Amino acid sequence: MEPILVAEMLLQVEVIYALPDKQERVPLRLPAGSTLQQALEASGLLEKYPAIDLEKNKFGIFAKLSRLDTVLRDRDRVEIYRPLIADPREVRKQRAAEGKVMKKGAGEEGEAA
Repeated sequence: MEPILVAEMLLQVEVIYALPDKQERVPLRLPAGSTLQQALEASGLLEKYPAIDLEKNKFGIFAKLSRLDTVLRDRDRVEIYRPLIADPREVRKQRAAEGKVMKKGAGEEGEAA
């Protein structure tokens, strides 16, 4: 039987948390079979940023939403997503409405060009 190398049993992953003014990147080495939640806990970011809530925030691996019990693979990038400030659909509706107003009211009435 071949001896199992310790390095083969460890996963190399990173946990990312993007803030408006900076990005936190925490590289980790975790045992094979570790979950997304275990990576979050090992990163120290939950303590550093109390606003991160395992119940409310969403998480992903390489931009794909993932559950806390997802088993990680070597070189995974765990991402912590911040809540949206505004609903993107509503923002688009507002921008479209503003654009219509601009087109209709492009210039004052009675103004000579």
